[in-house]
Amino acid sequence: MHRWWTTAFLLCALPVLSAQMQMGGPAATLKENVLRHSASGTSLEPDSSAPLMLMRASGKWMEMLHGEVNVAEQQQTGPRGRDKLFSANWEMGMAQRADAHGQWTFASMLSLDPATISGRYYPELFQQGETAYRKAIVDGQHPHDFFMELAAMYDAKIGERGLASIYAAPVGDPALGPVAFPHRMSAESDPLAPLAHHLQDSTHIAYDVVTGGVTWGPAHIEASGFHGREPGENRWTIAAGVVDSWSARITAAPARDWIAQYSLGHLHSPEALHPAEDVLRQTASVSLHHAWTNAELDATAVWGRNHTIGTDVNANGYLIEAEARFREKQSVWTRIENDDRSTDLLGVLAPPEETVVGRVQAFTGGYAHRIWHSDWSALELGAQATVYATPPRLLPDYGAHPVGVAGVLHLRVGH
Repeated sequence: MHRWWTTAFLLCALPVLSAQMQMGGPAATLKENVLRHSASGTSLEPDSSAPLMLMRASGKWMEMLHGEVNVAEQQQTGPRGRDKLFSANWEMGMAQRADAHGQWTFASMLSLDPATISGRYYPELFQQGETAYRKAIVDGQHPHDFFMELAAMYDAKIGERGLASIYAAPVGDPALGPVAFPHRMSAESDPLAPLAHHLQDSTHIAYDVVTGGVTWGPAHIEASGFHGREPGENRWTIAAGVVDSWSARITAAPARDWIAQYSLGHLHSPEALHPAEDVLRQTASVSLHHAWTNAELDATAVWGRNHTIGTDVNANGYLIEAEARFREKQSVWTRIENDDRSTDLLGVLAPPEETVVGRVQAFTGGYAHRIWHSDWSALELGAQATVYATPPRLLPDYGAHPVGVAGVLHLRVGH
């Protein structure tokens, strides 16, 4: 374990003052896209996207660094509305080396969320998932762990069009769901987690992950084993566990601007407050990236569904989000959700068995303007607002249309 910690800190401390450049542009094929490993785990953005990274050559190694820091002042209306100043942030360092048969990649992803989000969560109306002080978090989003990912990957060549890949991580992202929301280009400027996070991409921080995959032409097929329990409240450590859960995912790139995935996973006892419940999760998503001379657009549509095994409980979440950037100086974004919520939102009146209590809608719009930039980063100042539509059973607790407003200062490392 100490070797993993050492690797993490070495990768996150890569110098950013020499040989800086943008990552080498869009990928020409899905095979090239897989070899970039620019998102969490083995998830993929469209081939035509060009993730921003700082890069330098060091002998036979290529070293890369990118990350984001969002500082948000969140204010909410309604009986359950609360206010808080917090920061959600992460950085990713990678080192890659090619050999005659393929490519090695070592990656670390770290976050200071445990220090910059006080009280073990930030306020977000209708959000739920995981625990704080041994109670279910409701109307709030938990911080990410300090160790978001520590992973080693090897991609072996199969002819001109194929790869055979292996991914191993004491903490990492199995093949389940779309690109996780902190790393999606379509959600780059939105500081808040989607309400459907625990229906779609919450396994992006999982323990003892092993994934095998094959890429051939426009298709990428993977299977993972991992520990199914969600991270605990101590966000500074790695909580190892037995490999008791599995997932499988197929990703297709029908065109360079488009990518789609379908995944299925069995999560063993994911929630600490409902340890006897296993979950069967399905997700499907489609993502678009398109660039013009002075503008670019990223958009994602996601469906996620949790079925509590042995019961008739099904919870669905639907999301559409998009972000447009103009001349690298202005950004506008939106997120629209329609998500089932569970009886955990009833608080002390919640029954011990978790069931669906209703479906909430959330409509978000935001704008940001670049106020400073350098060769290695950019700083943006903006704001967003979210309007919610409350399901009938929760009207006494929330009101019909509570609102959340956030001012956002956004630093991007990688330019």
